[in-house]
Amino acid sequence: MDIKNKKFHFIAIGGVGMSGLAKYLYQKGAYVTGSDVEEGKYTHLLQDMGIKVNIGHDKNLITGDMIVVASTAIKSDNPEIMRAKELGLKIWHRSDILKLISDEFSQNKEGYFIGFSGTHGKTTTSGLASYVMLKGDLKPSFVSGGIVPEYNTNAEFGGDKYFIAELDESDGTISKYSTDIAVINNMDEDHLDHYKNGFIDIAHTFNEFLSLNPGQKVIINKDNSGNREFMKLYPDYNFITFGLNDADYEAKNIEYHGLESVFDIYYKGEKTDTIKLSVPGEHNVYNALAVYSALKEADINMSSLKEYFYTFSGMGRRFQKVCEFDGIKIYDDYAHHPGEIKTTLKSVKNALKNSNRIVEIFQPHRYSRLKGLWNQFKQAFSDSDMLIITDVYPAGENPIEGINSGIFSKDVNHKNNIYIQGNMEECAKKIYPLLKNNDIVLTMGAGSITKLGKLIEQEYKRHI
Repeated sequence: MDIKNKKFHFIAIGGVGMSGLAKYLYQKGAYVTGSDVEEGKYTHLLQDMGIKVNIGHDKNLITGDMIVVASTAIKSDNPEIMRAKELGLKIWHRSDILKLISDEFSQNKEGYFIGFSGTHGKTTTSGLASYVMLKGDLKPSFVSGGIVPEYNTNAEFGGDKYFIAELDESDGTISKYSTDIAVINNMDEDHLDHYKNGFIDIAHTFNEFLSLNPGQKVIINKDNSGNREFMKLYPDYNFITFGLNDADYEAKNIEYHGLESVFDIYYKGEKTDTIKLSVPGEHNVYNALAVYSALKEADINMSSLKEYFYTFSGMGRRFQKVCEFDGIKIYDDYAHHPGEIKTTLKSVKNALKNSNRIVEIFQPHRYSRLKGLWNQFKQAFSDSDMLIITDVYPAGENPIEGINSGIFSKDVNHKNNIYIQGNMEECAKKIYPLLKNNDIVLTMGAGSITKLGKLIEQEYKRHI
């Protein structure tokens, strides 16, 4: 399908994923409109570009010549959905739009569609790849699940040579895409509301994804246990491995200096480059190694790009500094899986070397995730000095009997934990008095907790 001049309407256009796709299509020459229940950062960004965004859902926004795109969170009784069905229109999922975009690159024999996937790290790796290519003036096209720092965008149409995308495995739609280079950061149990049989279902979905283009390059972190199991189950793919030892691309001689790190990259035993990062932790070494490997395999000269790995300050909501006041620093992080939480807390603890108290504020995301990963979550917070647990963010789910934050706080393996009820405004008022000078505070979760840091800062300002 030729995107140019087609009419697209996005229901719930204000989400990070939907807004990125809408912007991309608009830049490609499509006519784009959208709606959402409230204004926000992304609706404002789109409106500033010239895209019409209606606040509130209205059936009169839908016409018979539109391609209607709906978020999975939109219910069947939404007036715009109902009107589209009355007109006989197909309701497109956002994955269908990403497939539409990526198919154009797949048909370009000289172009590269590079997809970053995995249970964790796909937003950071897709964002880092896009960032260093933008800085190197390679004019990438990209759609990421977060805001790329310095450029304040989650999507861009830059040209037809390179397309970078974050590929989401959460609902199985990753199996729609056919990449030239597929990066698999990790493969851990998650999204158990969709993957009823756990890891084996996740592995099956990734196999479906890779089978669409069996000749593609598959770049995979062999240090991840789930990835190693996947490689045993499906050994026939063209795996190119990265890791700290015994891999095609290796990170060696790693040194950590506070929140920074530096390491050498070896390819098949030969040193190729030295990379320096300004973001903390071993997981970011893996992220950088994944990106370096992917771009190198796309025949990109990395000598002109490696300096930009250091100027990358992390994606929005990935250990993002929100505020600092009275000697207290608050960082916001999207981590909502126990593996992500453990990794981030460990990185911060190692970087600080016990010079600061680490206060973790955790908002469980979805009752089904908390239930399915209950025991893993119990063990995830040991590197924090104080743990504050807020109510579950339901993300549209109904409560599950016996699964809530109050019960979890009594069961979690952390001696210094407290459960605080209420919305984020109420939580901020209760949490502010608990903080001390020199605290490093991390707000973690995929829901409304992203607002909490600024709300705590407001409480500070009320008290001075």
